[in-house]
Amino acid sequence: MKYTSSIILILVILLSLSSCEDFLDKEPDDALTLEMVFNDKLRTEEWLAGIYNKVPDALMDYPRKWGCTFFSDDAQIAIAMGQFNDYWKWIVANNQGGVNPTVKPPVDIWSNTYKDVRSALLFIDNVKTLPDQGLTAESVKQMKMEARFLIAFYYTKMLEIYGPFPLVTELVPSNTSIMDMMLPRTPYDEIVEWLDKEYLELAGFFPSTYSNPDQMFGRPTKGVCMALRARMWLYAASPLFNGNPDFADMKNADGSAIFSTTYNAEKWEKAATATREFLDLAETGIYSLYTEKYKNGEIDPFLSFQNLFLTTGNQNKEIIFSRAASSYKWYNGIGNPRGFVGGSGYYGSTQNLVDAFFMKNGLSPINGYDATGNPIINTESGYTESGFTTKEIIYQNTAYNMGGASAREGLVSDEGTFNMYANREPRFYITVWHDNQWIPQARRKTQFKHNGLDGGPTHDSPQSGYLTRKAVNPESDPRNGKVPYQPSIILRLGEFYLNYAEALNESEPGNPDIIKYLNLIRERAGIPGYGYEAGQVTPPTTQEAMREVIRKERRVEFAIEGDVRYNDIRRWKIGVELFKQPITGMNRSSSNNDFYTRTTYMYRPFEKKNYLWPIYQNYIDNNPNLVQNKFW
Repeated sequence: MKYTSSIILILVILLSLSSCEDFLDKEPDDALTLEMVFNDKLRTEEWLAGIYNKVPDALMDYPRKWGCTFFSDDAQIAIAMGQFNDYWKWIVANNQGGVNPTVKPPVDIWSNTYKDVRSALLFIDNVKTLPDQGLTAESVKQMKMEARFLIAFYYTKMLEIYGPFPLVTELVPSNTSIMDMMLPRTPYDEIVEWLDKEYLELAGFFPSTYSNPDQMFGRPTKGVCMALRARMWLYAASPLFNGNPDFADMKNADGSAIFSTTYNAEKWEKAATATREFLDLAETGIYSLYTEKYKNGEIDPFLSFQNLFLTTGNQNKEIIFSRAASSYKWYNGIGNPRGFVGGSGYYGSTQNLVDAFFMKNGLSPINGYDATGNPIINTESGYTESGFTTKEIIYQNTAYNMGGASAREGLVSDEGTFNMYANREPRFYITVWHDNQWIPQARRKTQFKHNGLDGGPTHDSPQSGYLTRKAVNPESDPRNGKVPYQPSIILRLGEFYLNYAEALNESEPGNPDIIKYLNLIRERAGIPGYGYEAGQVTPPTTQEAMREVIRKERRVEFAIEGDVRYNDIRRWKIGVELFKQPITGMNRSSSNNDFYTRTTYMYRPFEKKNYLWPIYQNYIDNNPNLVQNKFW
């Protein structure tokens, strides 16, 4: 039977009905092209590589092209950045409440997904052995399964962003009518079950490791498939998608429900079980938390967390899935202060994020905010927001020495550092650039105050008084083009420790593994774990309190990291309440110590509609069976 190769693209994008009809009156004109491609080994491999192209680059796509990092409360760019390109315009519009269904995202995830699914299905349907060129049956099977994996992966990301969509799993015969191609949205639970089956079959095919790991870096493995399946069930169990009453009346044109209307506790059990199955594989030695040891054999928390994001390949067993190519040069440019020649210094962090990090003693510095938005300081933590340090602050069990010009081992905070930044946990110093912090390659300290070398009023400066330091290589020197390669990490083991703790707390509160996996993360972070021994932090005694503890740990462990925080805000349904608090920072309009004053940068409108992206209106207009997301 003949298939129209562009039929899936037409199905969902539906550019115009008349053009579709004209197209269907003709025989496919790319048959010769397909024959040429799949009779050539190199072109065949290039086709598959093209399908891989939309795998997100966590260093660029999530912050700049998709915008997810800047849609969270982690990061902030200047409003003026919206003038430079469609990516920044899209982010600024979102954060000012200016997005609606008539605004097409600069990276059209909806359209791109179907284009890539179409390419993958065509590949599966046409790829063949080429014995004379060395393309064996075994290689063809591997490539087909990789194409299947990419279909599942792209659909998973679409499900996270938009919720349900028309699930297309095969090419459509060329005699299919236009009306039959206008599919409704497949119910959420049906998509999850289909993806579950796909990931299980793919996990049964792919090896845990490859004999040529460097060549296959970025390709699916058994662990990648099991991890994605586990994360999918975690999201499916979460409040946004598990019996959300706000979606109860979302129905297709035929009256069928798009979302489940009742809460299902079994989804948390499935999430816990799927994550446990992945961890069982991981703990055979396939994966492990990335750590570096100090000379006394203890974990070095600073270098462990810093180099986790800079170490690739077989040296970093925490990486589960990574994009082989990454925009590491661009990322290091926007992360380095602009006064350091070659840096552009506008990837800003927020005071909201700074407040979230624990103290060195493992306690939270702030217990929320009062009715006027002022922080409620946890006096037991030792935190203060006044004055400056009078001596160097040295940490034990670390070779980190980037706190000042003396480069003393363990030097984290130099004399004269604002006390807000003193005695914080190691992850804080690795994640955020604050004012008056040492820049190793520049041999000076950051100057974020007004008219400082790295400060305002330009848009190429941190708008909230902080820059993002996480995954910025301290050895990078943009001035001289020296930026060492680093991976673009999509999935890492640490997430699944906290995913497991979360799923267990919802399905089996009190299970000791909750504390076990929380403490493994805190041990690597260099802060006391939860327990009743001397020096430990007293653990919470209720499910609700434990839920908050787990969420706080995720907040700092995955800050500025891909789309994790953004997805957490959405799946927990905390966005409406969270963004009642403004995005705050230091007073960047001051050139003196008044800079160190909490200042509101902006209020970000966040309504119930923002939990899912709107489907572009053209797609709705051209398909009467496609209903829009709620509240748009």
